[in-house]
Amino acid sequence: MFVVTGATGNVGRTLSSILAASGAEVTAVSRGRRPLEVPDGVRHRRADLEQPESLRPAVAGAEALFLLVEGAGAQLDMPAILRVAAAGGVKRIVLQSSQAVGTRPGAASHAPLRTIEDLVRRSGLGWTILRPGGFASNTFAWAEPIRAGRTVAAPFADVGLPVVDPDDIAEVAAAALRDRAHDGRTYELTGPALSTPRERVADLAAALGEPIGFVEQTSEEAREQMLRFMPPPVVEGTLAIIGAPTEREQRISPHVAEVLGRSPRHFAAWAARNVDAFR
Repeated sequence: MFVVTGATGNVGRTLSSILAASGAEVTAVSRGRRPLEVPDGVRHRRADLEQPESLRPAVAGAEALFLLVEGAGAQLDMPAILRVAAAGGVKRIVLQSSQAVGTRPGAASHAPLRTIEDLVRRSGLGWTILRPGGFASNTFAWAEPIRAGRTVAAPFADVGLPVVDPDDIAEVAAAALRDRAHDGRTYELTGPALSTPRERVADLAAALGEPIGFVEQTSEEAREQMLRFMPPPVVEGTLAIIGAPTEREQRISPHVAEVLGRSPRHFAAWAARNVDAFR
């Protein structure tokens, strides 16, 4: 049995479906109270990683665990989570971390995730660590202004990053959960090409078949907006990456292709697949 935490998220939903379609027994875990639609044959359990004991019924009899840490993970008792997982029979963990753990080792914004990675590696369980870069699905934040006024405001209009499709992350995660050959590997996951905010808006406009205006924010305007829903260290870390990415953060990683045997999906394909959210 495979256990998928964060089952309501952009990666978890797809991952649960992929595993179920392969005939595997799957438990989808979420902490929310709203009903969760899961594929046929998938069991749903409510648990909160901030309360490790709540995870115990979900992992009982599990072979492998997909571990999604929300935010930076500073609030989690990771040793307790790992003890509960091991006691339930989990033999392997696939951890979704962040590219910035490797590219910005001194950044305070990702220090908790760095600690979590170290704890997973030392847990005595099999492990695979996924370090995705920026998500294509982050552009869902533009959905409301696009629906309301066909306009997007964003900073660093012409700075490119190889944003990754969450479905590609889910497919890599499924491969790592099912095959022990991925144990002990750390995969950096990116898209196939650099994509700027201005280009992503153009791709969304093409998918909609309607023009979308673009207003470039200053970094201060973006900071003020982001502080409404993100803690200051994460805001500063995010602005640093999207405004002044390192050479490695702009590098096209080969890992999606190596694991899946195909190139990662372009942002334009993600936009076409998710266009209804922006209508």
